[in-house]
Amino acid sequence: MIRLLHVKRDGSIFDISGLVEQVKWGGRKGSAARTLEVSLLDSSRCGLGRTNIDIEDGQSCVFYWNDTELFRGLIMSQQQSDKQKMPIKAYDLGIHFSNSKDTFTYKNKTASQIFIDCCNRLQVPYNEVADTSYRIGELPKAKTTHFDVIQDSLSQTYKATGNRFFPIAIGGKMNLLHRKETILQWVIESGVNLSSYTYKKSIEKIKTRVKLISNKDAVLAQKINSALEERIGVFQEIETPKDDLNKAQLNELVNSMLAEKGQTDKSLSVSGIGIPEIYTGIGVYVIIKELGIAQTFYVDQDTHTFKGRQHTMSLTLNWANDV
Repeated sequence: MIRLLHVKRDGSIFDISGLVEQVKWGGRKGSAARTLEVSLLDSSRCGLGRTNIDIEDGQSCVFYWNDTELFRGLIMSQQQSDKQKMPIKAYDLGIHFSNSKDTFTYKNKTASQIFIDCCNRLQVPYNEVADTSYRIGELPKAKTTHFDVIQDSLSQTYKATGNRFFPIAIGGKMNLLHRKETILQWVIESGVNLSSYTYKKSIEKIKTRVKLISNKDAVLAQKINSALEERIGVFQEIETPKDDLNKAQLNELVNSMLAEKGQTDKSLSVSGIGIPEIYTGIGVYVIIKELGIAQTFYVDQDTHTFKGRQHTMSLTLNWANDV
């Protein structure tokens, strides 16, 4: 069952579950915040009261499904009309990272340390912070968002180590999670809890070789997938490393880049019975017998829809090549 609490700035809490028509809760890869979109009744004639929501007063909401909290965040848009409905949209703590700018200069810091520093600058509480280990030589970022500098640090960490991490708000606190450690035991299977799917493959962005060059165009490291080039020809990527890396680090970087860029771009979109524990960043196991698919995927985008007692979800998935 849906339960929606409206929280005013003075701390007073109102249960407005009876005014809810529909709730959409979702997020996507590359977005700082998850969102909650709610369609509310807004008429004194309905006999259920009014919401008394006013975004200018700094009000928030908490959404529960079957007594489990799924979202809490700041209500940032509302709309009223003669239709006597009030659509509202709320964002979790991640919105502070994408809507706040600063100037940053980091030296020999890990992405974990950068994440914590950004939280402290914005006075945002945090809980679990995975150890990203890799130290970034220099990361200067002028007049940019906190989310951009975090994403940049995570991107450099992935290129150097092959490990992906992602920030997410859970229970009113920010977290930095290691993607490989978020794989759930949930299974999505055709004929069971999956109602529709769309499967796409593309090699339009594939690379068969990667070359690292210095600022003076000297070749620092190079990696070639000869077997792939025999099938589709040469597609080359060139990049200049930001840090002063040694030979071993350069080889590790070029290997991880080719491993990522040398893959066929595959995506799978599925819809079915809602599972609230599945959201962007999480790994799930998918079985579609018609396509011969039975493996782990990461969620790149999710939309959960709640109406009455019904919960459905739509997911965009990517192959978990690191599992």
